[in-house]
Amino acid sequence: MKSTMKSTGDRRLQILPFMYQSLIICFIVLGLVFIGGTIYGVFFHSTPSSSTQKEKLRDGISGEGQTFTGIGPIRVSTTDPQPGMVMLFVLFIYYPDDKAFSEELVLRVRDIREIIVNYVGSLSIIDLRNMGEDKLKMELLRRFNAILRLGQIEMLYFSDFMIVE
Repeated sequence: MKSTMKSTGDRRLQILPFMYQSLIICFIVLGLVFIGGTIYGVFFHSTPSSSTQKEKLRDGISGEGQTFTGIGPIRVSTTDPQPGMVMLFVLFIYYPDDKAFSEELVLRVRDIREIIVNYVGSLSIIDLRNMGEDKLKMELLRRFNAILRLGQIEMLYFSDFMIVE
């Protein structure tokens, strides 16, 4: 009985040095990867020229525009004696690299929704039909830009615009 216990203990003792050697090899490989990555980043990574950086700072934005959908769908009753319902989803392009303006947009979502509800809710179905979608967009755009301080919205789009009588 003692001999079997001894042999099991001996096997464990033989496995431990192998595990330690394996761990040491893993640490060495990881260290080489980190050092190699650092050397590559320092010596071979190209940085944009100072004129490119100045152009980005001058423009205030860089990269591609994205669609701002944070306003969400809106339903508003009209001022008619038998109120109708206007359903719309307002979108516009913004540049997420312009951090200050992006943050302002997020903070102003409630105000923008309120502008839409108050303005569209003050119109009748006849007024909305006579005005047309383009004039409605222009008026909402003017009102949005009046409250924005760190940037301006260039163009509004409606992904949904429906008047239900």
